[in-house]
Amino acid sequence: MSTTDDIRTSDLSTAVPRAGRREWAGLVLLMLPVLLISVDNTVLSFALPAISLDLRPSSTTLLWIVDIYPLVLAGLLVAMGTLGDRVGRRRLLLIGATGFGVVSALAAFAPTAEMLIVARAVMGFFGAMIMPSTLSLLRSLFLDARQRTLAIAVWAGAFAAGSSLGPIVGGVVLQHFHWGAVFLIAVPFLLPLVALAGVLIPESKDPAPLRIDVFSVALSLLTLAPLVFAIKTLTHDGVGVLGVGALLLGLLAGAMFLRRQLRIDNPLLDLTLFQHAPFAGSVLANFLAVFSLVGFLFFVSQHLQLVLGLDPLAAGLLLLPGAVLSVVAGLASAYVVRRVPPRLVIVGGILLSAVGFGLIVLLRENLTAGVVVLAFGILSVGVGAAETISNDTILSSVPPDKAGAAAGVSETAYELGAVLGTAVLGAILAASYRASVVLPDGLGRGAAAQAGETLGGALGVAGELPAADAHALTESAKAAFDSGVGVTSIIAVVLMLIAAVAVQLSMRTRRPRG
Repeated sequence: MSTTDDIRTSDLSTAVPRAGRREWAGLVLLMLPVLLISVDNTVLSFALPAISLDLRPSSTTLLWIVDIYPLVLAGLLVAMGTLGDRVGRRRLLLIGATGFGVVSALAAFAPTAEMLIVARAVMGFFGAMIMPSTLSLLRSLFLDARQRTLAIAVWAGAFAAGSSLGPIVGGVVLQHFHWGAVFLIAVPFLLPLVALAGVLIPESKDPAPLRIDVFSVALSLLTLAPLVFAIKTLTHDGVGVLGVGALLLGLLAGAMFLRRQLRIDNPLLDLTLFQHAPFAGSVLANFLAVFSLVGFLFFVSQHLQLVLGLDPLAAGLLLLPGAVLSVVAGLASAYVVRRVPPRLVIVGGILLSAVGFGLIVLLRENLTAGVVVLAFGILSVGVGAAETISNDTILSSVPPDKAGAAAGVSETAYELGAVLGTAVLGAILAASYRASVVLPDGLGRGAAAQAGETLGGALGVAGELPAADAHALTESAKAAFDSGVGVTSIIAVVLMLIAAVAVQLSMRTRRPRG
């Protein structure tokens, strides 16, 4: 029997109180910020064409608009999880929810791409207070192991569904309003939480909390930001002093961060947790499931709207079946795992993600809306199953008083997946596009720069050209973009297959005999 199975058996054999109506009502309330944060991770995908046409950012700036939010989240989640253990998880949740709502309203009216990046960064700061609190509060609400697994399945299903529903919500909103309206959806999600959390969700905290090491927080941010910047710079400008310098700075800060965590008494990231194979394998699965989902949505949203010419609402509705399948897969996996080892469910989910990208690769020459729907449905089933069981395993592997820290690790893996999904796959797509697009002769320097950077920029420039040049630029840009989609999907397939092998090997660890 695997270590994870031993944990489950131990949990089931211990008599603990079962959750009642109040706890399940609290779960429903906790789903609101989960849906909001996950929707916000992907709702911007469908607003990118409108932002690209309106603000005319470069391809690198466009990626930063997407990436700065999950980047700040990823850098602060473990710290906020530990802070929640110290000051109270419910209290931190309410502070984060209030701040997130206020800044979201400000982001809706950002006049420039740079201001939007700043607003998204501050949203990430408050969002980091929300996510670890929701997951760790589930641990205190649901003490029974099977009920907790089901509750986490609902939580993960809401997370996956929110990520999938983001484009749909964005499509509905963008059909009738300016792109800034996608940020105003935070208000109806957060008002019920602020009003009812004090009644339905009990406060919980670590009775012996550790002091937060601020220097470790700084090192974590100094690791992530330069690495993401290096990925974008190296793929955009090639090998240069700035990109290589950022890469070296990120690696150096990362090495210092890991060394410090092993030496101090109050580590921000408890590396000893990763000695437990199911925990480490589940964190890896968490990261890769979101990496595949967010990377897929980044290019599919643009393909549906800018290449196939669908309006935002029609494009969003095409992804609705995938969102439903993601929820169903998450809930079903909570029951399947009672008879099937968690490792196999997680690995199967990652392999389904590879199949989804593989379908894009095979049919990249004829990437119709039907192909996108089918591929996204397959990928969503994999993400829903892998996310549910990996999160359950992560929480089941730690003592209750460390639930906040474990939740922070889980959410950090999620947000790193969101950051790198767009940073890596988006940068590869942008580089492939720039290498393939053919620009008409006679374009001014500014127009050439816009058309050569992004598909949205090319379509904006084409609208100002004579008919023949406009048609040539439009067709070349669309072909270049879809060529990049093919290259990106091939790389994603390879990464998913490697990941499936890594998770399989890491979670096969068994207890020594005797």
